[in-house]
Amino acid sequence: MRSLFASILTIAFVAPNITACDKKAVDADAAAPTEVAPTEGTPPAQGTPPTEGTPPTEGTAPVDADATVTPTPVAGGEGACAGYAVALCKEAGETSDTCTAIKTVVGGLLPAAACEAGAKDIEFARSKLGDLKKVCADLTEKLCKDLGETTQTCAMVKEQTPNFPVERCQSFLAQYDSVLADLKKMEAKNQPLTDEVKAEMIAGNAAMAGSAEAKVKIVEFSDFECPFCSNAAKAMNQVKEAFGDKVHIVFRQYPLDFHKAAHLASQAALAANAEGKFWEFHDKLFENQRALSREDLEKYAEELKLDMAKFKAALDEGTYKAQVDADIALGAKVGVDGTPTVFVNGKRASNPSDFDAIKTMVDAELAAP
Repeated sequence: MRSLFASILTIAFVAPNITACDKKAVDADAAAPTEVAPTEGTPPAQGTPPTEGTPPTEGTAPVDADATVTPTPVAGGEGACAGYAVALCKEAGETSDTCTAIKTVVGGLLPAAACEAGAKDIEFARSKLGDLKKVCADLTEKLCKDLGETTQTCAMVKEQTPNFPVERCQSFLAQYDSVLADLKKMEAKNQPLTDEVKAEMIAGNAAMAGSAEAKVKIVEFSDFECPFCSNAAKAMNQVKEAFGDKVHIVFRQYPLDFHKAAHLASQAALAANAEGKFWEFHDKLFENQRALSREDLEKYAEELKLDMAKFKAALDEGTYKAQVDADIALGAKVGVDGTPTVFVNGKRASNPSDFDAIKTMVDAELAAP
């Protein structure tokens, strides 16, 4: 069982950029609309409410969020506090919990006169915020030194830690050995797979696309009921269009046990694969993720003009159940704990739902000697 501390680390470092279905987020996944799957680059800020409560008064020039100059106080109105809050959030971090607190206190509790006074002496507040942020900067420096400056986990730490409340950084430093151990486990998952395991992942009769002789092998573990996997499917279709036979794509089944329709959908997809219609069936399933009943699967098979007698028999007899279960076991062996998970020449993609991220990896592999 995962330790409580590991779960806290997951929430702290991974949750802001969730792009996968996993067993640690069953309720969130079940509640998420299929068509609304977050994409990397626009993660929800933890604990940050909509910033709508303190607009400048009429006639007040909008405050440039990117400006580094001291805001000009606006006498006798909310504009002074709005500008002061923006300036302080610039120092604290726009998506940090500290910024949230600033907006609540400065925007909601302080009179305009106090904001005007604070803005005139803003260097004092900047100095205090710098002191508060130092503990998180120290945590980042220490972790990256021990993890390795060039590791993916260090990059994640550098991205996420500035948004932490000071108390969390202090807590992590107080329990540093446990934090480092769990992050090292996280980093181990990001290490390239061995040649033996890479060969195992592309072997067999899984659904494939592109040339088997291609220099770049891409293996995707996916779940037809996972909303995030629909984004990965679109990204992978773009990869096929962009690279053609320069890549070899292998699709592995990884239905999660809390997605009740996913396992049968995977079996149905393999039945379609046996008739050379996997990718067409794959697209229909991702286009209709809320309609994956047995009746729905048969309807898609009829639309693709599959041999319905063979298709129904395959589902009735569980012809492809063992193959789906073998893919699940293979996924567990290579550290798949959520879907989608994508490997490019044995290297785990940090954002398998983003075409540009995968393209960057493919380009690098193609350019390698």
